[in-house]
Amino acid sequence: MRAQTLNRATPYMFMAPAAIIMAIALLYPLGYMIYGSFRDWNPSQSIGESEFVGLKNYITLFFDPAFRESLSVTLTFAFAVVVAEMVIGVGLALLLDRNIRGMSILRTLFILPMMIAPVVVGLMWRYMYHPTVGTFNTTLKSWGFDGIDWLGQNALLSVIIADVWQWTPFIFILALAALQSLPRSALEAARIDGATAWQQIIHIKLPLMMPVLIVTGLLRLIDAFKVLEVILVMTEGGPGLSTEIVALRISRTATEFRELGVAAAMSNYLLMLLLLLTVAMFAITRLQEARAQRAARQIQED
Repeated sequence: MRAQTLNRATPYMFMAPAAIIMAIALLYPLGYMIYGSFRDWNPSQSIGESEFVGLKNYITLFFDPAFRESLSVTLTFAFAVVVAEMVIGVGLALLLDRNIRGMSILRTLFILPMMIAPVVVGLMWRYMYHPTVGTFNTTLKSWGFDGIDWLGQNALLSVIIADVWQWTPFIFILALAALQSLPRSALEAARIDGATAWQQIIHIKLPLMMPVLIVTGLLRLIDAFKVLEVILVMTEGGPGLSTEIVALRISRTATEFRELGVAAAMSNYLLMLLLLLTVAMFAITRLQEARAQRAARQIQED
């Protein structure tokens, strides 16, 4: 019994040092942020010298129209980019999941935007959106159309386009990997039964890919809530508050307004929202995995 217990405990003993270090690295900053959110804290004082204000920072933010506007912009931006990237990325994966000469080079080209630093992406798109010498307006004027105020009235749409351009390859890579890992026997059986390419996509490929796609969408959704550099470089949150997402407002509150307690409370609001979304997405993933397993068993039985 002792030997069996020791054998079972051995892997956990090897994992313990790394687990302890990771727990400290994760929990200490999180606890520090939560503690700071209950205090009237600014950079000129240590957190111990700050005044305890309880839930004042949270209540103030809850009724703050500017914070609620930033939260609305964040939700709009995050869901718009994730939906667009999922549709385009999965579509490209389905299109390029075939053996064609030069396909490996084409796949490599598709993932290049993801490798560019966000600050560079922001600068590049800001110059292309320039009202007089930008690529887009120059092209439109050469075709006889009027230029568009990309970073003015259409600022939110412009930053959404830039984010979709950069991060669609992430969806594409994972969707393509999911496609290539599908059981070929199921696809071959569908072909023999006379299923068209579209029917295979709708009834076999997408249902079997769904667990991977849900996790992929969740990762992108979490990352979209934290986008900062591209929007900061392109619009600085303007005009007005039209592109000021919560991450940018947190940065400004902490650095420009010097209200670290309020910034910490904002971070906690964002953290709670992401936790709720994560729990919901994992619940959906469990359901989709169960459906995919039933579908795979049914295909094999047929």
